[in-house]
Amino acid sequence: MLAFALAVLFAEWRGWRPRRALALGAVAGAFAALPDVDVVYAVAAIDGGRFLGGGAVNPEAFWDAANTVHRSMTHSLVVAVVAAPAFGLWSSAVRRSDRRRRLAYAGALSGVAGLVAVAVAVSGPLGGVVMGAFGLVGLAIATLTARRTDLSLRAVTAAAAVGLFTHPWGDLVTGSPPQLLYPFEVGLVDARVVLHPDPTIHLLGAFALELAVVWLAVLAVVRVTDRSVRLFSDRSAALGATYGAAALVLVPPTLDVSYHFVFSILAVGSVCGALSWYRSASPVRPALRQDVVVSERLRPNFGVVAIALAGTTVALVGYVFVYVALA
Repeated sequence: MLAFALAVLFAEWRGWRPRRALALGAVAGAFAALPDVDVVYAVAAIDGGRFLGGGAVNPEAFWDAANTVHRSMTHSLVVAVVAAPAFGLWSSAVRRSDRRRRLAYAGALSGVAGLVAVAVAVSGPLGGVVMGAFGLVGLAIATLTARRTDLSLRAVTAAAAVGLFTHPWGDLVTGSPPQLLYPFEVGLVDARVVLHPDPTIHLLGAFALELAVVWLAVLAVVRVTDRSVRLFSDRSAALGATYGAAALVLVPPTLDVSYHFVFSILAVGSVCGALSWYRSASPVRPALRQDVVVSERLRPNFGVVAIALAGTTVALVGYVFVYVALA
């Protein structure tokens, strides 16, 4: 989301058309999600007996396997320096039809193959599998970008760089520090950044940071599409305040056990958005003969996303208020 917001705001500052600015943001966002492809390691290394032990699925077995390499090679800034130009070259090659097409393909494949070779040398065959998956998915994103957008080589390279360089920093507060300089055994950060000694308040702070990034992305869309901030003013968002009662009944969440908190607070935000959409779509009887008008009324729009985000934020504030009061 941070990569998306930064790319959109930069494109808007440069005077790009809204559609093209959003395309750049979408590409940057796709590349920002790419480093987490390293969880494919779990598919090869997971202990099936633990994962399905006793006839029930044990998600901890999956994450124990995934975390062996998670936030390592694919989260490296050094890898990003090589991967971003490679993905940009591949995107350019897909679009080209001249003599330079083969050179672009060769440059892209050389970069990805070099990364895989280094991963095998440093982390063994499974490291090569992870880096190979990273490269293949990155090339797929670059291919889709070339076929769906008119972004240039430099634009795709920049979008890939923004996505890959911004991804690791959120992990500093939500998990083990990423290996930012892989394959070199030099750590820029040796321990997780602790926002508060209380593990629950730390989690709430980390969630608030992630929510702030989502706000930045949504506001970037509002700005570039010339929408009004009144999108966030629907009173349905106030329903989120009721989530404060969850602090009375839920086990206090931490980074180790947070699923119940994350899923429930997002559900409350979604209900706020759905309620806002229902209230705006309900008066359709006068237009029953106008199928197009009815269709437009019943189609969820960006305002639903805005109210869902506002409702989630209100829910977080309510939960924090009650939790701190009880502490």
